Amino acid sequence: MPAKTQAETLASFNDLPDEAHVDVRVVGALYGIATPTVWRRVRDGSIAKPRKFGASSRWNVGELRAALATGTTAEAA
Repeated sequence: MPAKTQAETLASFNDLPDEAHVDVRVVGALYGIATPTVWRRVRDGSIAKPRKFGASSRWNVGELRAALATGTTAEAA
């Protein structure tokens, strides 16, 4: 099964379980910012740090939903 594209992931974001994880490009698209800005906001604490899976950085969907719904910074796990 081929991996989903960023557009497909964004279109189905609300269908993802809270336990799912997404990459930096999806986080940027959700916040409407570029990838380097995501990393800048991680450094300044306004976006939670991602979890590491090997060499990959991924953000938890449930935490992103909560942060986006409240308009506050994401909670670090």
